[in-house]
Amino acid sequence: MRLLPLLFALLLLAPALAQDKKALVGGRLIDGFGHAPIPDSVILIEGDTIVRVGRTDSLEVPEGYEVISTEGMDVMPGLWESHAHLMLTGHADYPHWQREYEDRFAGEIMPASAEQLLLAGVTSARDLGAPLEASRSLLNAIENGERAGPRLFMSGPFLQAEVEDWQKGYRWAVTDVADAKRKVRRLDEAGMVIVKLVDQDKMDREVAEAIVDQAHARGMIVVAHSHRPDEIRVGLEIGVDNFEHTGLTTAPGYPDDIIEALKERTATGRVAGGPLFWTPTVEGLWNFDGTVANPEKLDDPCWKRGLEDDTIEDIQASIEQPGQLGYTRLTPLRKPTLKNKISQLREAGVVFMVGTDSGIPMKFHCQSTWNEMDVMVRIMELPPMDVIRAAVYWPAVLMGVEDELGTVSAGKKADIIAVRGDVLKHMNVLQNVDLVMKGGTLYKQGGQVNEEAFSSDK
Repeated sequence: MRLLPLLFALLLLAPALAQDKKALVGGRLIDGFGHAPIPDSVILIEGDTIVRVGRTDSLEVPEGYEVISTEGMDVMPGLWESHAHLMLTGHADYPHWQREYEDRFAGEIMPASAEQLLLAGVTSARDLGAPLEASRSLLNAIENGERAGPRLFMSGPFLQAEVEDWQKGYRWAVTDVADAKRKVRRLDEAGMVIVKLVDQDKMDREVAEAIVDQAHARGMIVVAHSHRPDEIRVGLEIGVDNFEHTGLTTAPGYPDDIIEALKERTATGRVAGGPLFWTPTVEGLWNFDGTVANPEKLDDPCWKRGLEDDTIEDIQASIEQPGQLGYTRLTPLRKPTLKNKISQLREAGVVFMVGTDSGIPMKFHCQSTWNEMDVMVRIMELPPMDVIRAAVYWPAVLMGVEDELGTVSAGKKADIIAVRGDVLKHMNVLQNVDLVMKGGTLYKQGGQVNEEAFSSDK
């Protein structure tokens, strides 16, 4: 008789087990490896894992699978946002934001940012700069299934030479070698996997080297600003893994010695620890004058999801005059330099990744990633397949998770998006992602949000 309760429980569980098997059927698969797309694809998923990939003419969907049509769609790995700021949501006054919202980062701001990214098709994100406790809180909540959001790879606070008082919640000054080791250890022990360096050229050399060496000894990735020539020079000398931004303000291009140093670094490849990665974050600069001329995108309700009414009103008030912000006063002068800088970096052999500085003034998490990909193809003239790989494959390689993420292939996590239209011809179709799946869970299907997947009591 003891078997009856067990049998009854198994009967109740059977439908759930059946629904745990899904088949995405019919769409053109761009799998992330960079080869020719696979037409009429079949992707079999069990739980959170892809078990088989094939075509409708050779891979039959077994019984017990929920079939989800992707006919007429391009199917691809979930996107990575390689430079996000989850503690920011487009507000134009940083000191005000820190003062008024720091106690709302963990409970409101960062969870809202994470949801917005996920619904935009971003299933993995690198968060580069936020208070440590708020970062750890969101990281744990997503990993435990208490919150919905991308897989997070976080840095916690920036490390730099000097910090103003209003910045101390999310930036840490590093004073000496012992302090450098102590702070990197604290980040690592809190679950951070990235160290973000700023103003490394203003640090004592031994301090900057200690940060990088300690980070690498702990298996952490080091990313660094590249706004000034000496930031790049020092970053190359101390072994930075990944540079962020195009920087150099209004300079027409990178100095010759920097380009030669980049070529020297990219020529060593695996000997130097792998490719040299670069996240250029160009879209906000390129599209700024268009935003001023037509600010309608600033009214898109997508960025308001998860935010309180007073937060929304405050953000809107701060960007009411988008062409008058001090933050962007040099942007029109920087725009003409971008194509040359991207061309220089590409010729030097760096590996690009898609990242946007999402969260800074007027750059919202629900809009930024697809805009960056569109500009990289349409304006910077990078091949579409290369840009897709920069948004799905290479970030997984850099972060050491290519065995689980970055491609749609057997054994990988079922992080998959689908969109109607030809992504290789029109990258901007990614602004309306039809299907978002992370770890086998559907967060969006048929263009509609699966609100149950976002419920706190799911």
